[in-house]
Amino acid sequence: MGQVANLATYHFFDFADYRERREPLRAFCQARGLKGTILLSPEGINLFVAGRGEGIDDLVRELEAISGCGPLRKRISHSEKQPFRRMLVRLKREIIAFGVEGVDPAVRPAPRIEPAELRRWLDEGRDVVLLDTRNRYEVRQGTFRHALDPEIDTFRAFPEAVASLPEEMKERPVVVFCTGGIRCEKAAPFMVASGFRDVRQLDGGILRYFEECGGAHFEGECFVFDQRTGVDARLRETESVVCHACRQPLTAAEAADERYVSGRSCPHCYDRRLREAEEAMRKRQQALDAVTDPLPGLEPYENRRPFHVPLRHDGLAFRDLLDALFPHGGAAHWRELLEQGRFRDAAGRVVAGDHVVRAADTYWHVTPGLTEPPVAVSIRLLYEDEDMLVLDKPAPLPMHPCGRFNRHSLQYFLNKIYAPEKPKPAHRLDANVAGLVVFGRRRAMAAALQEAFKSRVMCKRYTALVRGVPEEEQFECALPVSRVPGQGGGRSVDEEGRQALTRFRLICTLPDGLSLIEAEPVTGRTNQIRLHLQAMGLPIVGDPLYGGQPSSGSTDAPATLRPGDPPVCLHASGLEFDHPATGRAMRFESSPPWIEEDVLLMLVEGPSSRACQSAAPEGVPGELSTDMARKSGQELRM
Repeated sequence: MGQVANLATYHFFDFADYRERREPLRAFCQARGLKGTILLSPEGINLFVAGRGEGIDDLVRELEAISGCGPLRKRISHSEKQPFRRMLVRLKREIIAFGVEGVDPAVRPAPRIEPAELRRWLDEGRDVVLLDTRNRYEVRQGTFRHALDPEIDTFRAFPEAVASLPEEMKERPVVVFCTGGIRCEKAAPFMVASGFRDVRQLDGGILRYFEECGGAHFEGECFVFDQRTGVDARLRETESVVCHACRQPLTAAEAADERYVSGRSCPHCYDRRLREAEEAMRKRQQALDAVTDPLPGLEPYENRRPFHVPLRHDGLAFRDLLDALFPHGGAAHWRELLEQGRFRDAAGRVVAGDHVVRAADTYWHVTPGLTEPPVAVSIRLLYEDEDMLVLDKPAPLPMHPCGRFNRHSLQYFLNKIYAPEKPKPAHRLDANVAGLVVFGRRRAMAAALQEAFKSRVMCKRYTALVRGVPEEEQFECALPVSRVPGQGGGRSVDEEGRQALTRFRLICTLPDGLSLIEAEPVTGRTNQIRLHLQAMGLPIVGDPLYGGQPSSGSTDAPATLRPGDPPVCLHASGLEFDHPATGRAMRFESSPPWIEEDVLLMLVEGPSSRACQSAAPEGVPGELSTDMARKSGQELRM
C-alpha cells in the first residue's frame, strides 16, 4: 500500500456559511501537509485531498462537525506519490457545475443502486441502459461494456444530450454512473424531471464499484482528476498518460509522438492548438505593427524617467547623487538641468541641488517636449507561447529605453501590446545590430533563459561581413574584454578585463577583400564579437565603433544610426536551445537583411563590386547564396 492517502468525498447540504469556512479550512489542511482541492458552495462540499493518513482523518472529522454536513460518504485510495502540487480551497456556485436551476440532490435525490446489485443485473443480462455521464475523454479511457456514451465535452452539455435520447428509452430502466457519484446526483434527478420513469444512480460511482466488484463488466481503466491519470479495477495507479491541455488519455504510441508535450499539446489537440497559436500570433503582429505606425515618439511629449537612491548614497546632496549615478553626464550638465527644474521627487515637487537624499527614495528626470529619432520598425514576431517569445529585431532599434530613446525601443513596444505583462529580455542586442532576440513573459522564465545563455546550453550564431580575409577557415579569439567602457562607450582588449571567447567560421570570400563569417560567442561580453573581429584585423563593415583599426576603446561612439544609413553588417542569425518549461528543442534562423536586400553591392564601392559570379542573384555571389540558402527566412521546429 502506498504511503499517501487519497480522500475523495462530497456532500450536498444547505451550507449557509461556506464563505467563512474557506480560510480556516485552508489553514487546517496546510498545517497537516495536505494537498488537493476543496470546493465550497451553498449546495455543499466536494473535495479530493491527499496526504498522510492521520491528516486525512483529522480533515474528515473537521468536515463532519460542520452544521448540516453529517457523516461523509468518503472513499480512500492510496498512492506512492502525492498526486497534487498545492492546497486549494475555492468558492463556487455549484460543487459540480451543471447550470440547471431546480436540481437539488439534498431535497429530491434519485434512487440509488448498490454496486453489487448492478453487477447482479449485468450478470443476469437484464434489460438495462447504462448511461455514462462523464466527458468523452474519460469514457475513452474506460467504461462499462455496452454503456451508452452521450459524447459530451463538459457536464454542462449533459441536459442537451439527454434531450436527444430516443423517446422510447424513457420507458426502460436506466442506470447512470460517473467516477465517484457526484455527477449522477444531478444527472439522475434531471432525467426523472425530464420524463424518464425508472432512473437510478450507481452509488459511489465507478470507484466504489471497483472496490466492491472489481472489474467485472468494465473495460479499460477509470480516469481520475489528479496526476495519477487512471486507476485499474484494484484502484492501483496505472501507466496511462493524459494530455492536460485537452484531457485526452493517450496510448503509448500517442505519448511517444513528438506532438505530445506535457501540459501543452498531444496528437489530439496539436493541430487545433497550432491554429490557435498562429491566429494569436497574427493578431499580436497586427498589434505590434499598429503601435509602431506612426512612431509614438515623433510627437513632442513629456518624458519622465525614474531612478532610485542606492543604500551607499544615502545622505548625499542631490547634485552629488547625480554625479555618482551618472558620471558620464558631467557636473556642468547636471547643474544646468537642476536650474531648469528638471528633477522631481515622488510627490512631483522640483528637487534642488542641495536636497539631501535617502536610500530607496525615487526621483524623476523630466524632459518636456521630447521628440525621439526615428527607428526601424519592421519587427517580426516569430514565436509565442505562454512562457516566452522570439522576435526578429530590425536595426537601428534599441532594445530598451536609453539615451534619446524611450518610446522608440523594443521594450516599450512589447509592454504596450502585452500589457499588463512586461516581457523581460533574456539577452541583449545592440541598437545597430539586427536579428533574433528572446524574451521571457515572466520574470522567472526570463531568468531561466538567461541562465541558459550563461551556462552555454543556448547556442547563438551571428553572421558578419568583414573587411579582410582570415588565414584559416575556422579560428577563434580569446582576448579579454575591458570591464568598463571607454570614452563614447567603446570597449577594448584589456589583460585585466573579463575572459571572453568567440569561435569563427569562414563562410566565403567576396570581391574587394571582404569575407562573410559565422561567429559563435561562447561568452557574452559587451560588444565581444565586434571587438574580437576588430582586434584580429577583420572589422565589421559599417560598424561605427569598431569598424576601423584596433584601438584602446576610447573612440567616440556615434549616436544610434538612423533608418536608411548603411547597416552594421552583423546579424544575430541563429538560436538553438531547449525550452526551459517543456524541454523541447527549439531552433530559429534569420537571414541578414543586407544579403536579402542586395545591400552588398552598395557596401562595395566601384566597378569591381560587380565582379560577383554571374550565376548568382544580383549583388550576391553564387558561393554565398548557396551557403545562405538554408538561412533564408526563419525555421522553427516545434
